[in-house]
Amino acid sequence: MSEKERKNTEEKSVNNDLYKKGMNRRDFLEGTTKVAGAALGLTFLSSLSSLPADAASSSSVMKSKGHKPDLVFPVISDVHINSGNNKTLDKLETTLEQLNQVVPKQDAFVVVGDLTDYGVTAEYDKFMYVYNAKQQSRAVSMFAIGNHDYWNGLSVEDAQKRFLDKTGMESIYYHKVIKGYHFIILGTEDGLTEGTFSVKQIKWLGEQLKQAADDDTKKPIFVFHHQPITGTIYGSEWGFSKNRDLFYDTLKEYPQVISFSGHTHYPLDDPRIIHQKDFTSIGTSTGAYLWLDSGRVQGEVPEGADFLNQALIVEVHNNKVLIKRRDIHNNDWTDEPFEISYPAKKNKFTYTDDRDKKAPFFARDALISIVHDQTTASSLAIMLTQAKDNLLVHDYKVIVKKADTGETAKELLAFSEFYKDPVPNPLTLPIDGLKPNTTYEVEVNALDAYGNISDNSLKALGKTLDGEVEEVTISLSKTVLNGVKDAVEVKVENVRVPKSDWIGIYEDNVNPGEQASIWWMYTKVTDGTCQFTYDPKNNIYPDRYKAGAAYKLVYFYGSGYDAVASTTFKVGS
Repeated sequence: MSEKERKNTEEKSVNNDLYKKGMNRRDFLEGTTKVAGAALGLTFLSSLSSLPADAASSSSVMKSKGHKPDLVFPVISDVHINSGNNKTLDKLETTLEQLNQVVPKQDAFVVVGDLTDYGVTAEYDKFMYVYNAKQQSRAVSMFAIGNHDYWNGLSVEDAQKRFLDKTGMESIYYHKVIKGYHFIILGTEDGLTEGTFSVKQIKWLGEQLKQAADDDTKKPIFVFHHQPITGTIYGSEWGFSKNRDLFYDTLKEYPQVISFSGHTHYPLDDPRIIHQKDFTSIGTSTGAYLWLDSGRVQGEVPEGADFLNQALIVEVHNNKVLIKRRDIHNNDWTDEPFEISYPAKKNKFTYTDDRDKKAPFFARDALISIVHDQTTASSLAIMLTQAKDNLLVHDYKVIVKKADTGETAKELLAFSEFYKDPVPNPLTLPIDGLKPNTTYEVEVNALDAYGNISDNSLKALGKTLDGEVEEVTISLSKTVLNGVKDAVEVKVENVRVPKSDWIGIYEDNVNPGEQASIWWMYTKVTDGTCQFTYDPKNNIYPDRYKAGAAYKLVYFYGSGYDAVASTTFKVGS
């Protein structure tokens, strides 16, 4: 066998082994597998594809040590039923069917907002048709209203009325007692993304909490609201600010509270999805699509993000509450249940901000290599063995330096892609924006969910190819539009395959990031070109788009404000 034939055989063998042994979340959390030395320097898939739902074990049902709970109920959120397609509707149907198998005797069923994408009648009808067909008749249905449920062009009052009429809820906020346990459902009061909870509603909340505590101080009190409380769970930067402290302080008096929120679409896999300080808060993920922290190379909405479909199952026992995390998309569980002891005592809380001080680390046999087949004049790609951590490796910090001078050329953060099933190991990461014909040293440190950084790192040397790097350019079919309703053809050239890249419109004198864009969209690229029609009728802030004013189109790499190209146009009268 020739050297070339032997190498090809090794490549195929390693690729096949890696695919067959693709790691699930539980394996990844416990510690990554070893990567064969032969794998490094070869070209692999940048991430191993997710297992199909029917390939996962449908019999992998967690038991509660044989003890029957006093109360059990699922919690889902952010279903986002859309009138234009049935993608999320199909996912809802799968969710309900699977939960009925895992929890055949439900006492309640809770949906924490954003039942619909735009709050239109057809979306509610779709949701209720599937829900009513699959729901368990003995389970009490409780729905909260989310911001998307207001996005129908109706007044606030009419949007709320439609929600109540279609779902059968008694009010946008209400209180129920089920088998002696108190459920308090709150409602965001308008369509603002961050949410609004008025002083009046929060005062009502305080009254209901007192009533529940007077009933039995030893039992948990369940509170549900669409947007999270800022400064609590993973993703709570998307929470509400108005009356935030009043809301928090009202709950603060009751350590037995478990507060469930949706809205963020952040996955249940991150340990920060549960938070305890004065009470317990937990996020509920999504049945629609994944959203993540900003500032990573994969973007806030990574490619293939609509695979995610997760749910919580809450079991209440006489001395504890178990919260189980379910991967609907894999028909399996995500790690171990969260366990909250009762009677609740703050000094006994487990899931606190400071619960993890252990840094992740790279094993002694961990390796890193340049993926030569992905090297260009302006980019490198690295492939590395995933680090290990006691809870979760969340990110990698990548520092790129010019090898001859030691000057830092680029710093970036990248997800470990912990949210995938199987978690890719080895992991391939792209590094863009480099100079041609230049040798770089790439150093990688691992960070866990709590920001602990590895003491050891991986290093590799790589050289970009020689050649010219063409600048990103934006061209318009016209630079003066005929009034505020006139559309324009847009062509962006020499751009990369998107990683949550986007394009937006601003007033010519506005700095992106300091003010929201008037209009924006995620970009789609074919052969280095992004083409589309900009139609002002889709503007998010139409009042800012006026005749006689100048505007700019800005193209951004990533989900932040890394602008790579811009062009201006004027709106004529």
